[in-house]
Amino acid sequence: MPDDPIVAPPHHPPPRAWLLAMELRAPWEFGAVLPAWFTLQRAPRGDGHPVIVYPGLSASDTSTFPMRRYLQHLGYDASGWNQGFNFGPRAGVLRRAQEQLEQTVAGSGCKASLIGWSLGGIYARELAKRMPDHVRSVITLGTPFAGSPASTNAWRLYQMASGRDIAQEARHYDLPAAPGMPTSSVFSRTDGVVAWQASQQAPCKTNPHTENIEVLASHVGLGLNPSTWWVLADRLAQAEGGWAPFTRKRGLHGLIFPDPQR
Repeated sequence: MPDDPIVAPPHHPPPRAWLLAMELRAPWEFGAVLPAWFTLQRAPRGDGHPVIVYPGLSASDTSTFPMRRYLQHLGYDASGWNQGFNFGPRAGVLRRAQEQLEQTVAGSGCKASLIGWSLGGIYARELAKRMPDHVRSVITLGTPFAGSPASTNAWRLYQMASGRDIAQEARHYDLPAAPGMPTSSVFSRTDGVVAWQASQQAPCKTNPHTENIEVLASHVGLGLNPSTWWVLADRLAQAEGGWAPFTRKRGLHGLIFPDPQR
């Protein structure tokens, strides 16, 4: 991870108050898993490679448990980050995350895919940049890597939880730069916490295997939403070295996954 200051990414206005209030719909998104279960069962099966899932700010592995259980059901060796609540990159957090990734790859004999929800996606992307030989793919959910810290409604919570100045800390990382392996950013224009523009991966000349995938979800419900689970299954099932962008189909599928370029 770079030591020199990095040019700050652009500022995007955080979501308005009415979108933040709509975050209360998250339980209904998880409830939609039951009627969608038949379809989710038809998702591509996994090849058993390890997947590490990083939770969002002030969340723990409990928040990602349903998602990980679904990935395990598909055949992946999915695990949490095993560091309790995510209160930011406090002393030792990134070192332990790196050690976990090293041990996971050594134990499985193959690269791991990293999934990060919100702040957890920052960990996933930065670890992938630091340890590219250990990472097969990166998927982020509502992660604000392409906007200023004030592009979210959670920056004050971050500073309270971590005890760090978020603007000063962000200057030491080139957050908008994509990792070198296949990288997918899942976002929602109805995200009430993170400005959706801040989760948009810009075209990358050094890595053409990047993409933005839009779903209809709240920020709190992103990792519990059945459409997100379908995206995860689709992206993780790709053979290593055989990446292709996510394909939107006509009909209902195209409505569930809007065109991110519109």
